Amino acid sequence: MTDERIEVQRTIEAEPAEIFRVLCDPDGHVAIDSTGMLMAATGKPVAGVGDSFVVHMDREALNDYPLGQYDVTVTICTFDQDREIAWKVLGQIRPPIGHVYGYRLEPADGGTLVTSYYDWSDIDPSWREAGIFPVISEGAIRATLGVLARTVKRGYPHSMP
Repeated sequence: MTDERIEVQRTIEAEPAEIFRVLCDPDGHVAIDSTGMLMAATGKPVAGVGDSFVVHMDREALNDYPLGQYDVTVTICTFDQDREIAWKVLGQIRPPIGHVYGYRLEPADGGTLVTSYYDWSDIDPSWREAGIFPVISEGAIRATLGVLARTVKRGYPHSMP
């Protein structure tokens, strides 16, 4: 972890392709969210850089800023099939913030070593001055890896409504 990036790792007992499938699916993002902010998603699974989908958010789950319910567009900025996926988030706030969320997957004994990262090193200067980063804690990112492990183990998407 640096002052502008959080990385956490966990080995998940699954093949990289199984995990990557969840990370490419808009509903997969909702399924593994540990913050409670992601309420639903609209769109098709992503297949490359530039693909996007909409996530319906509820910031009240964090109880930090009274933003209520709102939508953001997730746009893929890194896509390496079964190895790495990352995205930027665009909402109604201007200028766009510019933070990046992503996952790297590496085959490992017993499954896949998953690295979840959250990087705000390239955010707009006005947001840097606001001093609100990180928005999501290291604990929440770590918890999301636990939810991802559970989701994959249960046989995503078969266990999802």
